[in-house]
Amino acid sequence: MGMEKRLPNLGEVLFVLLGFGFIMILFIVKFEISIHLALLTTWFLIMLVGLKIGYKYVDMQQGILNGINDGLEAVLVLLSVGALIGTWIAGGVVPSLIYYGLAVIDPNIFLLAAFIICTITSIATGTSFGSAGTAGIAMMAIGASFGFPLPLVAGAVISGCYVGDKLSPLSDTTVMTASLSKVDLIEHIKSMLRVSIPAWFIAGILFLIAGFFYKGNGDLSVAISTMDSLNEYFNISWYMLIPAVVVIILLAFKMPSIPVILFGAFLGTVWAAAFQGATFLEAFNILYAGNSIESGVPFIDNLLNRGGIVFMLDVIALIILALGVGGLMERIGVLRAIGNYLAKWATNAGKLTVSTMLGGFLGNIFGGAYVSLITASKITGENYDRMNIDRRVLSRNTEAGGTITTPMVPWSDGGVFMAAALGVSTIGYLPFLWFHFLVIIISIIYGFTGKFIWYTKPQVPDESQETDKEKVKSANKLKLS
Repeated sequence: MGMEKRLPNLGEVLFVLLGFGFIMILFIVKFEISIHLALLTTWFLIMLVGLKIGYKYVDMQQGILNGINDGLEAVLVLLSVGALIGTWIAGGVVPSLIYYGLAVIDPNIFLLAAFIICTITSIATGTSFGSAGTAGIAMMAIGASFGFPLPLVAGAVISGCYVGDKLSPLSDTTVMTASLSKVDLIEHIKSMLRVSIPAWFIAGILFLIAGFFYKGNGDLSVAISTMDSLNEYFNISWYMLIPAVVVIILLAFKMPSIPVILFGAFLGTVWAAAFQGATFLEAFNILYAGNSIESGVPFIDNLLNRGGIVFMLDVIALIILALGVGGLMERIGVLRAIGNYLAKWATNAGKLTVSTMLGGFLGNIFGGAYVSLITASKITGENYDRMNIDRRVLSRNTEAGGTITTPMVPWSDGGVFMAAALGVSTIGYLPFLWFHFLVIIISIIYGFTGKFIWYTKPQVPDESQETDKEKVKSANKLKLS
């Protein structure tokens, strides 16, 4: 007979959490070893605890496979977006976006414009990855030409991209969160608007102010040089933007995102062969190998020599290892144990909000975007029912803790992709994710103040919490009787 399985106790949960943090710091900061190896090492740390509490290796391997399976859609999206980035650069789509952006955007309002453009693109397409890999790359090149610090530009781009990832009815995370929380999709979006609208406006004002702060710091001769280089190496024209328009329209009509993105990538191949001087075989190979040019402008080469399926393989390997960590944590009950501890602590709407967001953040640390939505909604969902708080609040907080914190974690799918696509490290752009921080802050304020916290039943005050006035009235009634 094998040892009976049990939930890990507090000491074992802390051992896993602190051990995970120690390994990450040791490998990445101290020894500068690949983050992939750090995640792989944590598999064995978690397995040690699993063996101690009664799990066999076969059980834990199944947990790893289940965790990876939960995130396979993200892997397919990454492959598709990688192909799209490569062919849209080679086909002149992204270079044309950069060229026209340099021609029409005023440097003083550039950061605000980048934030708004990425917001519109992400809402229209429902994908933060696709938006960052196309419009985002264009904004990075324009910002560099105007002399803006690239981490700041990346902050504006990612902030805009995640508005749509969080709010668009076309976004997989939006649909998934509504489903996991058992909330109608439109009601879920309406609930999020209460937080997102003020966060968006405040973030926009901050990016506008930052843009004026950097007024005159950029050398416009760099922008002119960039436009000249793009004209020299690419055929720049309005019809280069047709593939982008087609993809946005198809996604707006709620066509499945993966085949639409792949179709957009194929259109990029056709455009590269038809308008950019590549043979069809050369253009077709870009789907896998990515784009390669030598323009003589260093940051243009850095931003445009990317894309292709191969560009995403390192990212995908990292995500698979992270998903395996999440699957192991779920299998041996670490996440359930954390949920139980949070349930005991969350005694009011404010603490419940914090606990849900903490659950989402832990999901991103131990898996990625999809794992975070599961952990945030599942480990705290029953607490909302117990406290008679409407599940629209649960779904809103799940997005605030899950979707929003994804690009903040260097090894999550969002963190890895944004760093790779935009060429700025997660730690570099993190301080400038102003929309993200505002969503978190506003959500917590709502929780503790009771603003936009809806209840499924009228809140009847406890007899033990009678006000002094009510106690006086009761005493007077007794005297009269």
